[in-house]
Amino acid sequence: MRADVTVDARGTLCPIPIIRAAEMMRSLRVGQVLEVLATDVAVLEDLPAWCHATGHEFCEFEIDLPIYRGYARCLH
Repeated sequence: MRADVTVDARGTLCPIPIIRAAEMMRSLRVGQVLEVLATDVAVLEDLPAWCHATGHEFCEFEIDLPIYRGYARCLH
């Protein structure tokens, strides 16, 4: 998937990847895609849950261990 902006949270633990994603998402326009790079497996549950809770669209994960690439589309 192609992202407009990337948050690099590799080497951090929950909740840091989601905190950084939330901060960056505030600067995106509707329709733009955020990529979150993480090495903490918790992101597999946390990113989709955060998208659901905040009204953004969770798109997908690409997994190339030890890196998890999560994608979310800004909806507001």
